Amino acid sequence: MEKFEAALRRVRERTPLVQCITNFVTVNDCANILLASGASPTMAHDIREAAEAVTGADALVCNMGAIEDTDAMILAGKQANRLGKPVILDPVAAGGTALRRESAGRLLSEIHFAVIRGNASEIRGLAGETAAGSGVDAGVLDVVTEENLLSSLEMVRSFSQRTGSVIAVSGAIDIISDGNNAMALRGGCATMARITGSGCMLTTLIGAFCGAMPDDLYTAACAAMAAMNVCGELAEKRRLTNGTGNATFRTDLIDAVFNLTEQQLTEGVRYEIY
Repeated sequence: MEKFEAALRRVRERTPLVQCITNFVTVNDCANILLASGASPTMAHDIREAAEAVTGADALVCNMGAIEDTDAMILAGKQANRLGKPVILDPVAAGGTALRRESAGRLLSEIHFAVIRGNASEIRGLAGETAAGSGVDAGVLDVVTEENLLSSLEMVRSFSQRTGSVIAVSGAIDIISDGNNAMALRGGCATMARITGSGCMLTTLIGAFCGAMPDDLYTAACAAMAAMNVCGELAEKRRLTNGTGNATFRTDLIDAVFNLTEQQLTEGVRYEIY
């Protein structure tokens, strides 16, 4: 898809600054995947500076893995909304505890999110549907499959219309909608679920693409997810060739983002438009 190539090119040309309020488990990987993509990270999360730091950023990523920083996310998110800068939400384990359910409700009520990216259980929970997630992982009953693809797309499309946000569900089959357009993406590999933070890195990458092209957030989200899928497959191919494990795979994944060409993205992406 020509738009995917253009999106990747724009990230590298514009080098967007992305502010991340994310958890300590994945903060280093999120910063590094931004640098690999051509963007630049700032990890300012202290409540005393979070809103001020947004002023110089091109996008803001709020990750509920940093549940203790919810107040900072709200201050920063409101400031980003005032300045017209895209805010991306990663609702980590949003339905897992009473605290997370309450925090997710606060975030959705006080901030307009350009994109909400989560696994199937997280998105279903936010949308008010019964979800079966376990910790940060999607429940088996929630995942997008060939059998429930159309109904899942309808759920995502409806949730997007209600929130005014692009909704992106990642998994074996990724689905994205802006309330009108909808796309299913196929790719990636199972090893991506065997490293900590592949979802957090994906959300951060979406932040880079949105920061580079705030005029077309749907394409930005689709292109970022396509890039992550292709890079996951490239990293897996290298892992299998070298006989390495998940720790090396994480490095190979970041390297694949760094080295990704427009041709690799065009030839590797697999998608359907609905």
